[in-house]
Amino acid sequence: MVEFHNSSRGEEMRVAQIQTHLLRSRLKRPLGFSQFYYRERALVLVEVTAEDGTTGWGECYGPAEPAQEAIRACVENFVVGQNVFDTELIWHRVWQRYLDHARHGPIMAALSGVDMALWDLKGKLTGLPLHRLLGGAGVEKVPCYATGLYFRPLPEDELIRESLQEAARYVEAGFRAVKIKIGKNLTFDRQVVEALRAAFPHLTLMADANHAYSLNEALWMGRVLEDNGYFFFEEPLAPHALEDYALLRSKLEVAIASGESEQTRFGFRRLIETGGVDIVQPDLAFCGGISEGLKIRALANAFGVDVTPHAWGTGIGFAAALHFHAVAPPNPGRLEGELLFLECDCSENPLREQVLSETIAVEDGYAVVPNRPGLGVEVNQEALAKFQ
Repeated sequence: MVEFHNSSRGEEMRVAQIQTHLLRSRLKRPLGFSQFYYRERALVLVEVTAEDGTTGWGECYGPAEPAQEAIRACVENFVVGQNVFDTELIWHRVWQRYLDHARHGPIMAALSGVDMALWDLKGKLTGLPLHRLLGGAGVEKVPCYATGLYFRPLPEDELIRESLQEAARYVEAGFRAVKIKIGKNLTFDRQVVEALRAAFPHLTLMADANHAYSLNEALWMGRVLEDNGYFFFEEPLAPHALEDYALLRSKLEVAIASGESEQTRFGFRRLIETGGVDIVQPDLAFCGGISEGLKIRALANAFGVDVTPHAWGTGIGFAAALHFHAVAPPNPGRLEGELLFLECDCSENPLREQVLSETIAVEDGYAVVPNRPGLGVEVNQEALAKFQ
């Protein structure tokens, strides 16, 4: 039985203030993917404080400065003074206010971070972990895939050797699935795909192109992935090329995954109805938050499409994705079924490693679902000051 500390922690608790924290960290070595190289990690954390001083945390995915400014200029006034538990009402007030001009972009990323923080706050005020608020986890731990193998400014044969060594470290750590980067050029892409499969014949492998290919290139590359037994082909095409996605999927057997660049149930409806994806990957720090993520998953489930969240920020966003994924309904479900792998970013990221006082346990490739209230994580204030 849940016991409230006092009656004000129930229906009358209101939001007192919102603070944003723009964090940056330089990387020791650049991380490359098909579009450009990252030389730093930057993101916005959102801190929502209730009248009694309880705080909830969220984060925004995407360009950091626009998201921070969108919170200050567009979202904050709709949240401060409102009931902490009115997440649905707050979300739709912001959505309706900016319906004419901002159905996509930084305002939705800003709302995502605020919504995540409100769910964390609701959990802390009720004493319940997020997965309980979302309906209850059917598992205590979630299988993860390691995301890594980014490009480096190296000769290609040396880059492939480094990729094999990196994958071996993930396997040694207990991961049963690894996602690699492709989209550099077709010759390299084929070589690295084949080298990974030859080195790890029993490992579940996925490949992420970050919308690098034309339709014909994606068809060719998809067949290479099929020949090498890859589990899914992520973002083969530009996110707006929905008809091409449908055509690609009709010609390949490897599963097509996409959606980290999409926002709201309305954007995902177009992606799903076109028939071009087997797996959608909403980022809860970008798609509209946890509130909207639930609607996206319900929509996908109705179409028989799988959902596994994209997660590429700090442990705050990873915790939200972990709770969200732990309560996923079976699709379609069977006696010995298992959840889809959840993304576990293993690339260099001091923000992810240091912002939390205690990192989320990932043991033998499984992330342990937190049972503490809210997201179940605490922010390291010294690290917050260090990177701010």
